Amino acid sequence: MAWCAYKRFSKGQSGQRGQSMLELLPVIGIMLMLTFGVIDLGRAIWQLQVISGLTREGSNLASRDTTLPVSVSAVISDGAVLNLASNGDVIITSVQNQNGAFVITGQSSSGGIAARSKVGNGVGATATLPVTAETIPQLNGTVYVTEVFSSFSPITPLGAFVNVTLPSTLYDIAYF
Repeated sequence: MAWCAYKRFSKGQSGQRGQSMLELLPVIGIMLMLTFGVIDLGRAIWQLQVISGLTREGSNLASRDTTLPVSVSAVISDGAVLNLASNGDVIITSVQNQNGAFVITGQSSSGGIAARSKVGNGVGATATLPVTAETIPQLNGTVYVTEVFSSFSPITPLGAFVNVTLPSTLYDIAYF
């Protein structure tokens, strides 16, 4: 009698093992998609944090009488973890308040991608500062603006499945 009960019990279990496996597969798929999405989002947030620190460093260096090309080189070398020399661009601009008009008095850039400054281009050109930064330079005062662009590519194809894409270029700016 014990043998019959065992035989009946094992038959029921083998049928349920297949059903359990079929129930587990979609759950594993969803969990993997969520995990990879969190990984990519975490990488993007980390990269933005690094870029934010680099922009502050660049503007701080430039405001302490370091030449703009030397400041750009320092930011690129400190951003080696992001490989800005080939996968990014650093632009440092000095902007002077000349009787209420913001004029670019110096600009230096370096990096591996072609990025266009959102402040302006070329010495003598009019600079575009956000409203919050327009109060920084006093009359005939100078503000140093550092912009860092960095290429970002997700390591998982999750965006294609859920129709959500992270930006391909991450950007941050700092004013000193």
